[in-house]
Amino acid sequence: RCENLVEVYSQLQQQVMAASTELGPELLPRLLERFHEVLSSLVKSSFLVEKQPPQVLKTQTKFQASVRFLLGPQLLKAAPKPYMVKADMVTEKQARELELSNYSNTLSESTGEILHNMVALETNPTSGTCCANFKNVLLKKIKRCERKGSESVTEEKCAVLFSTNITLTPSNISIHLQVLSLPIVVIVHGNQDNNAKATVLWDNAFSDIERVPFVVAERVPWDKMCDTLNLKFMAEVQTTKGLLKEHYFFLAQKIFNDHSASPEDFQSRHVSWAQFNKEILPGRGFTFWQWFDGVLDLTKRCLKSYWSDRLIMGFISKQYVCKLLSMEQDGTFLLRFSDSEIGGVTIAYVIRGKDGSSQVENIQPFSAKDLSIRSLGDRIRDLGQLRNLYPNMPKDQAFGSHYNKEQTGKD
Repeated sequence: RCENLVEVYSQLQQQVMAASTELGPELLPRLLERFHEVLSSLVKSSFLVEKQPPQVLKTQTKFQASVRFLLGPQLLKAAPKPYMVKADMVTEKQARELELSNYSNTLSESTGEILHNMVALETNPTSGTCCANFKNVLLKKIKRCERKGSESVTEEKCAVLFSTNITLTPSNISIHLQVLSLPIVVIVHGNQDNNAKATVLWDNAFSDIERVPFVVAERVPWDKMCDTLNLKFMAEVQTTKGLLKEHYFFLAQKIFNDHSASPEDFQSRHVSWAQFNKEILPGRGFTFWQWFDGVLDLTKRCLKSYWSDRLIMGFISKQYVCKLLSMEQDGTFLLRFSDSEIGGVTIAYVIRGKDGSSQVENIQPFSAKDLSIRSLGDRIRDLGQLRNLYPNMPKDQAFGSHYNKEQTGKD
């Protein structure tokens, strides 16, 4: 506990001063300076971001954040009035300079204009906490910095710097407190949201805790990427049913554009940021992440219960579907995410001719808009050619609980 932190510091200072003649003129100032450094370091490290700002932040949109001063209730009891905490936008370069100076430098210029960016640092007697709550903050505009090579605006990372100056009594020591938020990608239009989320996901998943802001690896092991995609999928969809080994195999084939490697081959590979969200997939107009995020959005909005009941195979190639279904009885079907469209789910089913020949058909993918008009379960019920969910479950048994009760009579 730190109730007597400043008192202990003052006592130590007095003891040093009392022994000043024995310490000598050279050692005394060095010892006092060291005391001051230790106290400052402890106090500064207790200033934390409690509620992070959104990591994808749109200009002209209100957001909330809060900082907490752990030692505030003890150190600021005698303060005549609350200290004010300021929030500023800083570039990656500015964040790096602050980190390298061990946060002893102060910010020279904010890189964006934030409204309502001054909030009082107040102690709550009930909870015993000392916080500054930014409840109505708005980033009015952002000043873009020079980007490296082919870097886009949605790859540009910045942060919010929270800072204040406090004075500790009775010793009258002035300390500058400042702390950085997690990296933020600032967007000005909703269509940038998808690519901004990719930058944030990559940084959160693959950066080291101790690092120069905001350095992150360009290439990461494929198995780490699998873990990241799985955690993201379960968190976004809010399901306990994660991705399976066969799903990872399909995703590896897609991101590496390699259909000849075995699942074991992919385990030793590394995937790059470019493969994740810069390079367009062969024959498509979108990146791997843009496609995967479309699947996330569709599943979260329309397919959560179907996925959680394991009724959707989902991550499977068109070619492999043909291989699976071509040997099955007439009307056997399965559900997979569309390869050609972002955020689509399609139904593949087998038709058997009288001569025993088989043909696999794929129904035009359904989007979230389609499924909001009529649910997937009801669409499956409507389609008479669909009989058994692969491998051999009658569709009414598989999807019956997902059917909506139909209107009766003329309606």
